[in-house]
Amino acid sequence: MKKGFYTIYTIMAAQFFSSLADNALLIAAIALLLQTHAPAWMTPLMKLFFVLSYVVLAAFFGAFADSMPKGRVMLITNTIKLIGCGMMLVGSHPLLAYAVVGFGAAAYSPAKYGILTELLPPERLVAANGWIEGLTIASIILGTVLGGNLISHDVATFLLDLDVPILSDYIDTPPEAAMGVIMGLYVVAALFNLRIPDTGAVYPHQERRVVNLVTDFAECFVALWRDRLGQISLAVTTLFWGAGATLQFIVLKWAEHSLGMNLSQGAILQAIVAVGVAAGAIIAAARIPLKKSLDVLPFGVAIGILVMAIAFFDRSYVPDVVFTIGRMHVPLYMIIVYAFLMLVGSMSGYFVVPMNALLQHRGHVLLSAGHSIAVQNFNENLSVLIMLSMYALLVRFEVPVGLVIVLFGVFVCGTMWMVMRRHAANQREFDSLSLIGEPKRADNKY
Repeated sequence: MKKGFYTIYTIMAAQFFSSLADNALLIAAIALLLQTHAPAWMTPLMKLFFVLSYVVLAAFFGAFADSMPKGRVMLITNTIKLIGCGMMLVGSHPLLAYAVVGFGAAAYSPAKYGILTELLPPERLVAANGWIEGLTIASIILGTVLGGNLISHDVATFLLDLDVPILSDYIDTPPEAAMGVIMGLYVVAALFNLRIPDTGAVYPHQERRVVNLVTDFAECFVALWRDRLGQISLAVTTLFWGAGATLQFIVLKWAEHSLGMNLSQGAILQAIVAVGVAAGAIIAAARIPLKKSLDVLPFGVAIGILVMAIAFFDRSYVPDVVFTIGRMHVPLYMIIVYAFLMLVGSMSGYFVVPMNALLQHRGHVLLSAGHSIAVQNFNENLSVLIMLSMYALLVRFEVPVGLVIVLFGVFVCGTMWMVMRRHAANQREFDSLSLIGEPKRADNKY
């Protein structure tokens, strides 16, 4: 048992530093685009290029994750991320280099989540997901703040004054200095990857022929969408991650338009949302058992309504009051913004963690750790691609950010309402909740 706990802690540490680097790199890459005066619509394409591999190569990553011990998979794929960061540093186009980082992340994901189902029984998956997601969100918070600080004038000046052998030849600007630090974070993640032991889980020999891999993936895809619980949890997480990725850029644009913030300052608002998500995830881990996971569905509609309210915020309606906190002077309107974004984040974390755990459980029962996470990644990141592409088009045609936010909120509310109706129809036909906790089928070919 102690060995299992140490393994979980090592996995969490590896995931934390790898995700920390991913999120810091996004801010540094956006700063690099701004530095080169790239068009505004190219900014959301950073995330789109990152998630492209999750969709295009999903059929292969599940088999790859199940083909060897998952700690080794995490080490290999983290190294690919390091290479992508290095490519950006030496002059590759940010979109191309970030796509390589995304390739590594897409191959990393089935291993980092799949190993949980190999180590833990179903009843502990919500708690484990809560802590893993909480720590991942913490890495998003710190990574976003770290990226914003690394490109700030004072920190960048300090970094540029350092004389680091080899790296100094490629570092001349604040974004490049930030990337030098971020490469170090990927190295730290790799050191933790080396400490992850083999769980002993063995899967049948994995296919290597492209046609068979695609056919197997299609069968897994259909199996998960046909399952009464799998389809609901998959629909919810697909919506959540697509909407979350888009909201990340909407918050930056809204901060610039409504609050007059620059990129470094707007990154702090993203971090505030992430703090809330982490808090909600931890609460869900402590309070929501797997059999009660579907009780959180109404929170999805509430989140959409709350997001729409952001569009109607006007700082001129707030009294011009400033609070002094230590050496900081914080206007009242910013305290309101922080509190509101924290609420949206905490409801999101409370909402998604039980859904994610339920999806992992059903995927493990129906398929295998690697294959089920690959299907999940395909759906979630296809949603990211579609929603970010739509957002990029709205930016390209200069649609006001307030209208974008309202359209976004209406879409989330409407989609969640349809998911809830589908779940109710499933329940009228069969008590699908009785499937929770069902053991893995003996005849499972995966």
